[in-house]
Amino acid sequence: MLDTWALQVLVAVADHGSFSGAAEALSMTQPAVSRQIAGLERRVGVRLFTRVPRGVRPTAAGEVAVEMARDSLARLRALEARLASFAQLASGELRLSAFTSANIVLVPEAFRRFAGVYPGVSLSLLQTDQEALLTAVRDGRIDLALITDWHLHRDRDATGAADASLPRRAVDGAELIPLLAEELWVALPAGHRLARQRRVRLSDLREETWIDGGHPDCLGPTAPLFEALGAAPRIGFWCDDWNSKQALVAAGAGVMLAPTLAHPAIGPGVVLRATIPPLPTRGLYVAVAVPPSRAPAADAMLGILTGLIAQPGFLARRTRR
Repeated sequence: MLDTWALQVLVAVADHGSFSGAAEALSMTQPAVSRQIAGLERRVGVRLFTRVPRGVRPTAAGEVAVEMARDSLARLRALEARLASFAQLASGELRLSAFTSANIVLVPEAFRRFAGVYPGVSLSLLQTDQEALLTAVRDGRIDLALITDWHLHRDRDATGAADASLPRRAVDGAELIPLLAEELWVALPAGHRLARQRRVRLSDLREETWIDGGHPDCLGPTAPLFEALGAAPRIGFWCDDWNSKQALVAAGAGVMLAPTLAHPAIGPGVVLRATIPPLPTRGLYVAVAVPPSRAPAADAMLGILTGLIAQPGFLARRTRR
């Protein structure tokens, strides 16, 4: 295969009509240019230039070679520019997977900020099998996934509660970057008998009807809740939509757990209260590919998500009514 430098010398000789002119343009010596052209002619087995009184001119084969060399070099420059645009986040795409409570406030705001800084990058929010998120990240089908430690330990008991320190780690070929240890509060109807209390004993909710939802926006690992209630929660409603769950609570149909991610969106008629005892926190992570497989856009989004979580009050608005 011909090397690109030989093609550049070929085009320079054709453009300047002489070896000396090409040598000056390329910061080479004339003998070096002559050797490049001679080596190229030996490689292709045909003369590319013929001498004329004031330099050289392409032969018929040389004219074809110069034309195709120009095209090849232009394509290579376009390739370099295109790849540079990905590295500089001037183009490309970012595919993210998340779950319902993360999509209430965190993901939309992250998308808004990302698009404001990197308008050339296409954003996608994908529905991905919750059981195969890490595999999808590792295989490159998604660039970044928001997951909880409940995804990692579906069947853990009270002894498997999340460590509030949320260590950075690698699992199944993906790197898990800790974002937040989410607190789980109880959501009550505004007129509930316990709504005036700043903290609610879970044992006082033993007879309540509970509203559950899809993983991971559910009642979570059951052992800690069972123990605090003194009995299994009586689940009367199953709903995977946060607006509908809130409406059920506001209507007095039941109570539910609300993780930190959902707190900013709590609407009228619902109050949030910390519990006694506190339930184990829910660890929130960003799963990304291990370098060097990680896309530059994933690093940029990771920085935005980390900044949002660290922003005072971002996930604490409207939590006390």
